[in-house]
Amino acid sequence: MGRKTHKKKKVQQLEIVPIDENPPLPPQRTSEDVVPKREKWINKQRVLVFAARGINHRDRHLMRDIRTLMPHHRPESKMERSKTLSVINDMCEMKHCNKTILFEGRRKRDLYMWVANASTGPSAKFLVENIHTMAELKMTGNCLRGSRPLLSFDAKFDEVPYLKLLKELFTQTFGVPNHHPKSQPFIDHVYTFTYLDHRIWFRNFQVLSEDGGLAEIGPRFVMNPVKIFEGSFTGTAIWENPNYVSPSRQRQMLKKAAKERYVNRVEQKVHQEANRPKEAYEGLEYDELFENENALTTAKLLAEKAKEKKTSAEASKKKSTKSGLTKKIKEKQLKAAAELIAKKKAKVSNKNK
Repeated sequence: MGRKTHKKKKVQQLEIVPIDENPPLPPQRTSEDVVPKREKWINKQRVLVFAARGINHRDRHLMRDIRTLMPHHRPESKMERSKTLSVINDMCEMKHCNKTILFEGRRKRDLYMWVANASTGPSAKFLVENIHTMAELKMTGNCLRGSRPLLSFDAKFDEVPYLKLLKELFTQTFGVPNHHPKSQPFIDHVYTFTYLDHRIWFRNFQVLSEDGGLAEIGPRFVMNPVKIFEGSFTGTAIWENPNYVSPSRQRQMLKKAAKERYVNRVEQKVHQEANRPKEAYEGLEYDELFENENALTTAKLLAEKAKEKKTSAEASKKKSTKSGLTKKIKEKQLKAAAELIAKKKAKVSNKNK
């Protein structure tokens, strides 16, 4: 029997295709298919940025600028003044936010800013000073809308204890999370937080080049810390600024200083009127010489004045000699009277013996 020969089947070789990180989606999808989720967005920070009633136009523009810089913010309408600050925790829970920036106005001229970690705390209260918005500054810097910033802190934020807490609060609030849906995958601007004169100075710069070239974008403002609370808008005060003076107190001190200046001016006027001489001063000795411009008349006047001086000097000498003689005569008379009295007393004493 002969051997049976089996024909070998040709095996089709599969091509090695590199795995694509973002495979193309199918043109059609049924309603039962599960939508794949993006797992890259891990740090899900959402910041509720809103204001209470009573802020002016500049404060409102500053709030709008901060909203444009933070793509991870959530807007909210103005809060009524009658509501307490603890209601903000419920508002954050409804908006699914874990951070809050609240702008609170006083008397249409003072602006306070709250930065808080919702529901758990802590929360910090600042007085915002020297506000300059982006539209007001008109700087040359520019950045992409929604881009992620770098946060630069002063060296003091690693030394002072309460500044360490504020540094962590600012990084979680102002830092844009990586792979946020509304953010752009670029880093083209820097937020600088500088501690100077017991205040925190905020600036926003565009990164022009890798060697450190910067151009300011705006806005710019200064935060004067007032208090840091343990909870979110509630709780005990962990830290209080000993150098803080309220703006109403500052205005009161300025008014008082102006009032004191006015009172001093009035007192000086009264003192001047009281000490003013009633009679005008007598004329100078040679005041008549300046009335005539002729040299002969002035020479005659000088000669007359010299004669008057001589006569007055001689008269004063005669008076002095007369007064001296009369004094000597009186002294001699007194001595003679004293001698006579002494002799009479001696005679009387001898007779009695």
